[in-house]
Amino acid sequence: MKNKIVRKTFVVMMAAAMCITTACSTLELVSDNGGGAQNNVETARVADEEGSAEKESSAAGTESSSKTENAAESQSFAEAHDAFQTTLAEQNNDDDPIPDPPEGVFDLVHYSSKVGDLAAYVSSDPGDGEKHPLIIWVVGGWGNGIDDFPWCYPAWDDDQTGSAFWQAGVLTMYPSFRGGNGNPGYYETLFGEVDDLAAAYDYAASLPYVDPDRIYLGGHSTGGTRALLTAEYTDKFRAVFGFGAVDKIEYHNNSQFTFDTDNEEEYKMRSPIYWLDSVKTPTFLIEGSEGNSSNLKSIESTSQNDNIHCYIMEGEDHWSVLAPLTRVLAQKILADTGEECNIAITQEELDEAMKQDPVIPLPVMQQCTMEDLGINFSYPYLWNMEDISENGEVSYMLVSRYEEDNIWDMSMLLFDAYMPEEGVDLQLAKESYEADGCDVEDITIGGFPAMRVESLMETESSNIFQTTFVGIQKDDILITFEYFIHEDFGDDADPLFDAIIESIAFAQ
Repeated sequence: MKNKIVRKTFVVMMAAAMCITTACSTLELVSDNGGGAQNNVETARVADEEGSAEKESSAAGTESSSKTENAAESQSFAEAHDAFQTTLAEQNNDDDPIPDPPEGVFDLVHYSSKVGDLAAYVSSDPGDGEKHPLIIWVVGGWGNGIDDFPWCYPAWDDDQTGSAFWQAGVLTMYPSFRGGNGNPGYYETLFGEVDDLAAAYDYAASLPYVDPDRIYLGGHSTGGTRALLTAEYTDKFRAVFGFGAVDKIEYHNNSQFTFDTDNEEEYKMRSPIYWLDSVKTPTFLIEGSEGNSSNLKSIESTSQNDNIHCYIMEGEDHWSVLAPLTRVLAQKILADTGEECNIAITQEELDEAMKQDPVIPLPVMQQCTMEDLGINFSYPYLWNMEDISENGEVSYMLVSRYEEDNIWDMSMLLFDAYMPEEGVDLQLAKESYEADGCDVEDITIGGFPAMRVESLMETESSNIFQTTFVGIQKDDILITFEYFIHEDFGDDADPLFDAIIESIAFAQ
């Protein structure tokens, strides 16, 4: 028993040191799945920051010139777009792998587009025989792929995941685009991607569990611009929501442009400001005053279209508006049940929503089944379960494959099963904790006697970790779950561990 405890303590100390180093450093987005979409998000951030000075200095000129150019436009955007042949100066694509989605939450599918079949994640069939609303969500950044961002931790001050929709019960589709994830075609920088979004609608509308009359479109940053251009291209969507869209493509990071930059028409076909009159669908554009607000002001002053609604959130930036307001939009979608779209949004209700306290949602969980022990339990889908057993013992360490500064990624769980020959049982564990001055709570799990202990552990570097220990006496086997989280996170991690414990079930 002592050797096992010593080895476990060493594992905890090593993991704790890693966690503390990560928590105190400037974090980078790390993925063992190619990092495509998450790195795209970071690219969007850099691009927006690089372009901010240019946006502010040119805002006044944009307002007057755009009015003239838009008024002179004689073709609809759909007509102009379909008649135009883009010229790509660079033929860029990628073959980033697509992670398997959580079973029962999302399905990996392929939808048909003009260039061929493109990958997407789409919410799994709820299996209730009903038709449900669905939103197609487009993340920021210039990449055309998808990875596991939909079920990563949604930071309250920068939640680009769109997870507020599916967590609220709105089915969600995350499309990849031409050139991404090994898809046919090349990056077209806001041109062909518009066709892809129209094709994504057609796929979503074909699903038997989706209401084809209640399909919405939303996006952030570059994704917001793609959404706005798509609203100008087609009226298929019931409503469109765009966060942080730009009015002209030149205000994006031009190092990402793949088209012929010597041709002014190429810019025009990718710039929403020239095609605002083509929007036939209720379209809601949102941005923080510290973000791309000059672009949104330009759109608002240029537009004479009653379908376009603009909202600037004072004191907020390009990212902080997402978490609170996507939750508002999710509820608007759920309540939008009439024959026609009846979504109405006021500046006042958005301002009020920005005042709400941060929400920490539970992660997507996956099930672990240990047939030899006759036990099932769930743990976060983004955690790896590493076998650290030695000499025939049963011992696992569960840790996130990311290193972000949040309770999902900074937690660690140790699972152990003490066999009869190890001479450890629930009573011995209880006496050991009580000898250390801990309060032990007697509980029952799955009909078996159990105990729960809250305590603190200090590392050699004087960092304090909160630990929660749960032991279950299943016949002659002691099964234990031991959870570790740095004290800086307080009690925020309790619901996560509680969800793991509440998921425990034993084979009959």
